[in-house]
Amino acid sequence: MSRPEPGIHSYEHPAAGWGALKQVAVTLYKERVEPPKLKMLLAQNQPEGFDCPGCAWPDRNHASTFQFCENGVKAVAAEATSRRIDAAFFARHTVRELLLQSDHELEQHGRLVEPMVYDPASDRYLPIAWEEAFALVAAELRALPDPDQASFYTSGRTSNEAAYLLQLFVRAYGTNNFPDCSNMCHEATSRGLPGTVGVGKATVTLDDFALADTLLLFGQNPGTNHPRMLGELRECARRGATIVSINPLRERGLERFTDPQSPLEMLSGGSTAISSVFVQPRVGGDFALLKGLAKRVLELDDTSAAAGRPRVLDVDFIAGHCSGFEAFAADLRMQSWAQLVEESGVGLEQIHALADIYCRGQRVIATWGMGLTQHQHAVANVQMLSNLLMMRGQIGKPGAGLCPVRGHSNVQGDRTMGIEERPSASFLDRLCEVYGFEPPRHHGLDVVATIDAMLHGRVRVFFGLGGNFVMAAPDTARTMQALRHCELTVQVSTKLNRSHLVHGRRALILPTLGRTERDLQHGVEQGVTVEDSMCQVHLSYGRNRPASPHLRSEVAIVAGLAQATLGTRPVDWHWLAQDYARIRDEIAKVVEGFEDFNQRVATPGGFHLRIASRQRQWLTASGKAQFVVHALGTDTPLHRARRRHGERLLVLTTLRAHDQYNTTVYALDDRYRGVFGRRDVVFIHRADREMLGLPEHARVDLATVWDDAVERRVLGFTLVDYDIPRGCIAAYYPETNPLVPLDSAAADCGTPASKSVPVLLSASAREPLAVPGHASRPA
Repeated sequence: MSRPEPGIHSYEHPAAGWGALKQVAVTLYKERVEPPKLKMLLAQNQPEGFDCPGCAWPDRNHASTFQFCENGVKAVAAEATSRRIDAAFFARHTVRELLLQSDHELEQHGRLVEPMVYDPASDRYLPIAWEEAFALVAAELRALPDPDQASFYTSGRTSNEAAYLLQLFVRAYGTNNFPDCSNMCHEATSRGLPGTVGVGKATVTLDDFALADTLLLFGQNPGTNHPRMLGELRECARRGATIVSINPLRERGLERFTDPQSPLEMLSGGSTAISSVFVQPRVGGDFALLKGLAKRVLELDDTSAAAGRPRVLDVDFIAGHCSGFEAFAADLRMQSWAQLVEESGVGLEQIHALADIYCRGQRVIATWGMGLTQHQHAVANVQMLSNLLMMRGQIGKPGAGLCPVRGHSNVQGDRTMGIEERPSASFLDRLCEVYGFEPPRHHGLDVVATIDAMLHGRVRVFFGLGGNFVMAAPDTARTMQALRHCELTVQVSTKLNRSHLVHGRRALILPTLGRTERDLQHGVEQGVTVEDSMCQVHLSYGRNRPASPHLRSEVAIVAGLAQATLGTRPVDWHWLAQDYARIRDEIAKVVEGFEDFNQRVATPGGFHLRIASRQRQWLTASGKAQFVVHALGTDTPLHRARRRHGERLLVLTTLRAHDQYNTTVYALDDRYRGVFGRRDVVFIHRADREMLGLPEHARVDLATVWDDAVERRVLGFTLVDYDIPRGCIAAYYPETNPLVPLDSAAADCGTPASKSVPVLLSASAREPLAVPGHASRPA
């Protein structure tokens, strides 16, 4: 299969298959992975190996040698690359010069190998000793008049051990400022589900997928974001389960999938059809669709009850386990069908057909990604989906339940460990009891609040444990401005990214071990633990030789910083960091569900955390599963923008390309969508393009419509006709993150509304750049 020339081409092949195997080989060659390191792939997602840093999808079993996917190989190869960034590299490049490079170019420079400090006189990073770096950070932290003037960000790749140590250090220091990548993705899940079923986590395990007869997949693209999920969906489809994809874009991974581990499919050129039904709501229309489904279920139950037929509702479950159903049903009965159809963008007949599929299902699993959670009404989305499943008792029984599919490999575990700006009183009480200090009780800052606080001088020190904050966050120009207001910015990283180049008055780069690398402390190999999307906790051991002898683990970095700042208060940080089992013993004292942590996690595959709602025990205020009423919004910023601009107003959803992991751009292709060698594209319905009077492949500028007098614009994108609902467009992030207003965030959880941005398009005077993929490079 030859690689298409740069541009827009149709791609007719199924997801994965030979295309994925070819890309694996290309990736390993491009990253110059040394042959001895190739055997690391055999240890990926194995009991004695390392957990893939690419996604949080769990492992059913380890009967196969190959427990990795194409995108997992890209993540691992990025760590195992032979390219290095050392002092000589920074001597050759000023920060200003590096800022002119694209995010893809920055990624290609390779691994950071020694700690660096920014020198404003030369505009370069210079080497610094580890202890000197710790002392610099400690001095800045101790000089702050208020601990709340510091904020501590974590990436979801951070291990349980590093996350627990960080939260203990920061709370002993005196703040709950824990902006986290979860604030930007599944925060609506974490805040919404406790209000309905009592726990903000999945109520299913992989075993339930083998029993489900119906799967409803909302707002996700497994082929790119968690490809190993496709193997599970393939098995469901092959045994006859009904799979429905509910997403504005028809994604290739949910159409056809060739399993690279199936010799028959690979040799025959065959594939498995995944989804049997596709429903394409307008961008932001999921809430109206979910409410419409609930209304239709209620109507069908009324009809059955009147005719003396079996009830459609699970009346026993509702009566025995639920509260608030009467108010919920009354709200559904008053809701107009015309509004639901208009707001969802889905016709009444299709809503009825989807409701029929749901009602025929005896064991239904609903999964969702950021297509539900990155909207202003994100919490309402999650709670309405929960309402829908409760109507038919599809929670807390085999083969049925709620399944949020998280991205980062340990984003769920970090929250479990206490990376939480709104900690519970019980968690803080346990810290006080075990460590003898009074932790701060007031709520801290999430991502959006941290950016605002930096902009207004209320946060002066920013510490980032992994990730690429400046490109992941919304409103890129204001986020950059915010970081530049800081006195000190510190980034703990494996590779160079833009957050190292957009910095405070003083700045540090602290290079860390990757998940794939051996972590030796006093000559003893250490393992770290992670928690996957379905609450399984297991150990991970790196296998590769570290990229540099100067690297330190995240645990060691946090311990060094804590010791420099607090001494041995409230613990001996260095002693804990010498053996990670000691940290796990500390976790067992504080975090519920982790009793006998070391003993339980030593079992191959680890252990499953008990989830009360899976057992039909409801940790809500009423002690029951709670139906929650939400009105259909009709006067949102999107509605007001439409009233002002009519059909010319389009709603932008940001999305990933296939050669991308969050903000990390591995290459410039998105082959399942037919885009090669570039990222400067906007997917649009042909009728909308023609309505705007623009020719195919026209160059356009995008401008946000928002009521704050801030101009948000990106320039020089190319229109691509695509199967997307009228009035909607899609483009890649982080390139279009500059269009997401900082104050366009979900109610009750603060997640940036990156999936529903009101924009206007206009013809661009900007010529295509010589190097594809560099459109709208941030300044």
